[in-house]
Amino acid sequence: MCASSNQSVGPKSQNLKNVAYFCNSNVQQQPQQYPMTEPTLKHKTTVSLFWSFLDKFGQQLIYLGSSIVLMRILDPSEYGLIGALAVFIAFSTLLIDSGFTRALLNRKQISPEEYSTVFYFNLVFSGILYLLLFATAPFLAQLFHEPRIAPIARILFLSLILNAGGMIQQTLLTKKADFRGLTRLNIGAQLIAVTASIVMAVNGYGVWSLVTQTVLYALFRTLFLWLYSRWVPLRQFSLKLLRSFTGLSSKLLLTSLISAVFNNIYPAIIAFFYPNAMRQVGYYSQALKYQEIPYTILSNTFRTVSMLILPEINEQTERLHRVVSKMMKSLAFLSFPIGFLMILIAEPTFVFLFKDKWLPAVPYFQVLCLAGMVSPFAFVLNELFIAREKANYFLGVEIIRRGILVLLIALLFRYGIMGLAASWVIYTWITLIISLVLTRKLISYTLTDFVKDAFPYAILAFVSVTAGYFITRDIEENLPFMLVNVIVSGLLYLLLCGMFKLEMTREIGQWLSTKKEK
Repeated sequence: MCASSNQSVGPKSQNLKNVAYFCNSNVQQQPQQYPMTEPTLKHKTTVSLFWSFLDKFGQQLIYLGSSIVLMRILDPSEYGLIGALAVFIAFSTLLIDSGFTRALLNRKQISPEEYSTVFYFNLVFSGILYLLLFATAPFLAQLFHEPRIAPIARILFLSLILNAGGMIQQTLLTKKADFRGLTRLNIGAQLIAVTASIVMAVNGYGVWSLVTQTVLYALFRTLFLWLYSRWVPLRQFSLKLLRSFTGLSSKLLLTSLISAVFNNIYPAIIAFFYPNAMRQVGYYSQALKYQEIPYTILSNTFRTVSMLILPEINEQTERLHRVVSKMMKSLAFLSFPIGFLMILIAEPTFVFLFKDKWLPAVPYFQVLCLAGMVSPFAFVLNELFIAREKANYFLGVEIIRRGILVLLIALLFRYGIMGLAASWVIYTWITLIISLVLTRKLISYTLTDFVKDAFPYAILAFVSVTAGYFITRDIEENLPFMLVNVIVSGLLYLLLCGMFKLEMTREIGQWLSTKKEK
């Protein structure tokens, strides 16, 4: 199965579009009460994949372009100031959402009164939360031994209120599968924000250019959501209606809150415990962000369509098994070669794009890539649990997983920041295994099935990139080394996949043949 969206601007986007076509060959959908025909679902999924991927790819491309400029100007410690606050932003964002947005997406029939009730709750609660964070900003400055944290936090946290104001509009557009509209407004808001940020950085505003980027993006994105969706809340609020969502949303909320804290806790730990803290936070947080770029695109793209398609076939266990199997193959086909290639070209890439001052981030980046290449699988499997309304799986397993993470941090903390990075890699692989164990109970898709589906692509990707390294190791210039490795490793990988007749290359070949005939 496949996910959502993107542009045909490059081979990566086209691959995902192709993948969506094949992955949905067995799916069917129901608009309202009537079963959707097979071709209609295929078309909807392919179009959704195209635009959702374009959205994610476009945003990441803009982020990468702006960061190349900003990271050349700003000091790593200034990124550290923002990174240290990441855990508070992530936690607060999810607390404001309260799990209701995901519950709205999962429920087929929603009344205008229910949308309005959730909107008012999100908005009021975000205001209360901002006031609490505003008051505690001086404490955060003391906690991280950095007085600049207080004013930065008070401005940065305004994005919480701004984002809360557009959550319902985003939900409505997602339920209508209007990914084209979401793509345009997301990219438009980001272009405004990064332009302002670069202008400020060039003129010497330092860390405030990063703060401005975050706040302006939230402001213009919400403004565009209001203008585009034309949804206006009713003057109605009902606690009874709000409570009707708590069965699913409360478990999702608690699970998401735990996840938000632990997924963003590393920069805070580094800021609190290690010397030269803000600079080290900057190295780690930027290494993490750049490692996440391709996997965020893959995860969000596949999840976006998954949340639309999986609920439609959630009672068809055999079909779900086939769809999940194809989804794992599709992800593996893309994820593993990207991960191994990024590890190989990490150092010349950082030097070429960001200058030598960011070289200390390279080892963190390379280690974290080992986690990134398997993270999309677990994220997509989570959508299966939600589609089957197994929120209790989320909560119980999340507590177990985070307990494992705490243990890993305790064991590896003494080995420094690299030890923390290694703990995240081990934890990510354990998370995937746990998700597969649960998937076996739901649709009989086992860990063995996953190994058969995904690991052939992992092995061939590793062999291709290793061969690419030996072929290109005598190239000393950074840019030629990067480009030649991408070309050589990519061609070897596709050649090997074709030689071993792996399913994804066979189906892509069949799809291309069909297109030529048409």
